[in-house]
Amino acid sequence: MPDIKSILVTGANGQLGQSIRRLANHYPQYDFIFSSREQCDLSDSPIISQFFKTNRVDLIINCAAYTSVDKAESEVDMAEQVNNKAVEKLAEIAKKQGAKLIHISTDYVFNGQQYRPYIETDDVSPQNVYGETKRRGEQALLSAMTKNALIIRTSWLYSAFGNNFVKTMLNLGAERDALNIICDQVGTPTYAGDLAQTIMTIVESNRFNQSAFTSEIYHYSNEGVCSWYDFAKTIFEVTAIHCTVSPIETKDYPTPAKRPHYSVLNKAKIKQDFNLSIPYWKDSLQQCLNTLQGSS
Repeated sequence: MPDIKSILVTGANGQLGQSIRRLANHYPQYDFIFSSREQCDLSDSPIISQFFKTNRVDLIINCAAYTSVDKAESEVDMAEQVNNKAVEKLAEIAKKQGAKLIHISTDYVFNGQQYRPYIETDDVSPQNVYGETKRRGEQALLSAMTKNALIIRTSWLYSAFGNNFVKTMLNLGAERDALNIICDQVGTPTYAGDLAQTIMTIVESNRFNQSAFTSEIYHYSNEGVCSWYDFAKTIFEVTAIHCTVSPIETKDYPTPAKRPHYSVLNKAKIKQDFNLSIPYWKDSLQQCLNTLQGSS
C-alpha cells in the first residue's frame, strides 16, 4: 500500500474534528479533507457513496457520531444510522479503495459495573441506545475490515469547541451561586486536543504505516480518575469562579439514558504500541481553559 498522502476527517465541525483541523498545518505532507454533515451526510448512505466517487483518500478518520446520549433514547433510527450503518458503509468503502480507517468510539459500550479500568478485551454491555449503536458500529467495522482499521474508545470528551461539560459548567457557574453535580459516576475527562495529537502520532507511526496490519481496538483518555462532581469543582477552582458545588447521586438526577457508574479506561496498550506519554487530566483541563480564556 502506498504511503498515506490524503486524509479525510469526517465530523469536521465536532470537537475532535476541529481539534485535528487545528493541528493540520503542522502536517503539510498530508492533503486533509475536512468533511462536515453538509459535505457528507452520514445519516444518508447513498450520499456517502456519492461523496467517495469524487473523493479518493488513503485514510479516513471518522470523528462523526450521533452523540446526544439522552435524545438517542427517542431518536433510535438516527443514532443507529450514524453510529452503526454509516460506519459499516465507511469501512466497506475504505476496504474497496484500499484506504485505512481510524474510528472513534466510546466508554459507553461498557456497563460500568466493574471497578478496575476497562481493557480492550473486556465484555461490552451498553446501558443505553447511544452505547448500543456505538457497539454495533464497532462490530460492523471489524467485520468489514479485518485489516488496516483502528477503533479508539475514549471518554468524557471536552474542548474549546462545541458543547461539552467544561463549557456548560463555565456558563452555569457564571449564572448561578450553587450547583448540584453527580458524584457517583466515575471516569476520566479527555481533552480533544490530546486525542487529536495522539491520532496524528499514530498516523505517523511505523506500526500504522505497515502495508497491512490486523484491525484492533485501543483505549485513550487522559490519565487520572474523577467524578463529574470532582470535574466541576476543579473547573471552578482553576477559573476562580465562586459557585458552590454539592454532590448528588445519579438517582437524584434522572435522565432518559442510563449512564455507566464506572468507565475508567486502561491505556496500557495504546501507550506501549505507540510509545505515548498521556497527560494528566487536570493539566489538560488547564490547557483547555487557557485556550478558552485566550491566553494559551
